[in-house]
Parts: sequence; C-alpha cells; structure tokens
Amino acid sequence: MFLRSIVRHSVLPFAMRNGTKKGLFLTPHKRFPCRTLILSLAPKKQMPPNPTEKLDLDGWKTIMSPSRLQEEVSETPEGEEDSTLTAIREVVERWRLSGRSVPENISEEQLKILMEKPSNSSKLQYLKYLATKEKLKKATKIKKERKKEARMERQQQAKESETGKPRNTFLLQFWASSLQSLYKWRTAQSMIFGQPLVFDMAYENYMTCKEMNSAVYQLMECEGWNRRAVDPFHLHFCNFRIDGPYHKELAKRYGEAWDDLLATVTEQSHIDVFPRNKLIYLTADSPNVMKMFEHDKIYIIGSLVDKNTQTGLSLSQAKRLKLTTQRLPLEKYLNWGLGGKNLTLDQMIRILLVLKDTGDWMEALKFVPKRKQIRFTDSSLHLKNESDTGTRTKLFEFRNRQEQGKTHLQRTPAGSKH
Repeated sequence: MFLRSIVRHSVLPFAMRNGTKKGLFLTPHKRFPCRTLILSLAPKKQMPPNPTEKLDLDGWKTIMSPSRLQEEVSETPEGEEDSTLTAIREVVERWRLSGRSVPENISEEQLKILMEKPSNSSKLQYLKYLATKEKLKKATKIKKERKKEARMERQQQAKESETGKPRNTFLLQFWASSLQSLYKWRTAQSMIFGQPLVFDMAYENYMTCKEMNSAVYQLMECEGWNRRAVDPFHLHFCNFRIDGPYHKELAKRYGEAWDDLLATVTEQSHIDVFPRNKLIYLTADSPNVMKMFEHDKIYIIGSLVDKNTQTGLSLSQAKRLKLTTQRLPLEKYLNWGLGGKNLTLDQMIRILLVLKDTGDWMEALKFVPKRKQIRFTDSSLHLKNESDTGTRTKLFEFRNRQEQGKTHLQRTPAGSKH
C-alpha cells in the first residue's frame, strides 16, 4: 500500500502534466545489468517476429570454410600424432555435415595421406576419390552376394532334381588346387631357366594416388598372366623402394601371398643386375622400331600410368642410363584410330608372351584395344595368319564379288538402264 500511494501521488501527476508516458516507464525490451523494478500500466504484449529477419548463413559459411578448418588443424600441437589424427577426423566429419563427398569409413593410413596433402582442394579431391572407391566396393560386394545366392539356389534346385543314382564317368576330376600347383611349378622353373623381364619401378613420384592404384592393379594383372602362361618370364621388379608407395600397396593387396610371390624384388637398378648391352627399354617414344622378338635380350617396361600423357618420360630415363630403346611396330600392322600409343602394363606383357611363344605379330597385336585401331594395315598378312578356312573362303568370295561388280560397271555404257 505504501508503494502504491507513492506511485499514485508522484509518478501519475507528472505524467498527466507532460501528456505522455513514453520514455517514463521501463519497458521489458531493455536490458539492465542489475535487478530493476519494471512498472507498466498496460498489459505486456508479445512482440511479433520480424518477417525480414533471415538466418545468418554467412556465419555458418565462415565456420564451415576449408580455410578455417585448416587453421583448426594447424593449431594442434606438433608431435602429438593421436591428437592430430583426431583433429583431422573432426575436420572430415564437418566436411561431411556441410555436404561434401566424404567416405563413411576412413583408416588412419588414409588420414595420414590426407594430412600430407598441400592444399584444401587436393584434400577434398582425395576424399572424393575415397568416397567413390567406397561406393564401388559396396556395389561389388552386393553384386557378389547376389551371385552367390543365385548359385546356391541353382545348386539346391539341382540337388532336388537329381534321382539319387551315382554318375559313372571315365574322366578324372581336375581340381583347381592342382592347376595352381602347375602354374607355380612353371613360374619357379622360369626363375631358374626363364628369360628375365624387368619392370622399372622408379616412377612412383610421377603419379597421383589414383594413377598409383591403377599401376598396382596392372602389375597384379601382369603377374597373373605371366603365371598362367605356358612359358612364363622371370619377373624382376627393379628400383623397388622398400616401404615406398608400391611396396605398401602391393603388400596390402597380396596380403600373406606377397612373401611367397615368385618374382625377384630388388632395390638395385637394372643396369646393376644385368649387362648393359643386353638391356632394351620398351617405350612408345623411341625412334627405333622393334622388328622381331629376341630371346637373348632383356626387355624393360616402365611401371608408369600417366593420365596426363607426360611424353618422353621413359625415353629420357633410358637415355640417361644410355640404354637401347625400341617401340612396337604398331604403324606397320595397325591403322591407328583415336588415342595415344601408350599401352597398359598387362597388354604389354600379353603381347610379349605371344611373341615369345609364336613370333607372330598379328596374333600378338590382337591384345591392342579395338577402340584404338581401325583395322589391320595389310589384309594379306591377316589372311596368312588366319587359321579358320571358312572365314578365309568367305573373305575371298566377298573380294571376288566386289571385283565382278567393278568389271560389270566398267563394261556397262553410261546412261543404259537394266
């Protein structure tokens, strides 16, 4: 009551004399550092939201910007590897929340590779590559599971349809393990008596991560084709750096089989292992054309996958070592279409294996992709090496019909009608 009388006798007469109450009473929209009595004659009204107010997207962009994330990673103390990996993992998680293409699972080794990337764009590109690789791996796994289910279903149907009578046959079943033992025996013999074939592994610094993975995959294909050949080569991986990118990828993909691989792996250069006068470096940029396969020579293939087509890289390497260079006679036997004349590693070893066994260029160059060639240059060479007599007869009949048509057109006078 005492407070009410004070307000009534002091505040209200002053407000009536001035004719306004604006600025006199304390409004609930002002903030004060201490507790204050708020007086108002009118009931409180909730302020409507401002329709022009927008979300602060600039602040969100600033927080999620790669430069800010890079600064946060750089602020981690050096020497503490665990804390650094945790920080970069948080950065990857923030990139995922911001809509970047990031893999769901990333290993510590991949995080270390990510930390070594010099710029943010290269980091994002590497993460995009890992995400694409992860999607392909999942799709392949699902496809294998579906094939396995279909195979199990077919086997179940075959068991249900069988009458239960034992099948009698004079053929001896040949197991896959026996075939693998035969392949290993041939490869072991080639390591003692076979012709060497060298893969120069000195190009790992000239390739990106994606190109390195392609090179490793092609090397594994080369080892598989050589192991299944009738007369395999003795494979040598020279200039092979221990704990380098090639070593890490091959050991990871082969697993326990890497220690039992029937190939010679050495850190030495090929000029330190073999006589220089027997070495021939195969490169597409060489001015010398390979005329025939020489069994007493040692051929060298550069283990390089270059999507940017850095021409002359293997040729400069061979010239620096003063080695003889040769290139395949693709222009002599093929009309080249689109694309460069650089072949993959597995295509090269398949061509060399056929040349070693048969010496037939037309048969060996069948491994050149069809999209790069138009046709064989000399069709008579193709007919000479064609083993199918029916196909040869059809080709001759087609030629005879063409010649008869040309002769008929020449004999027919101009303007005559049939």
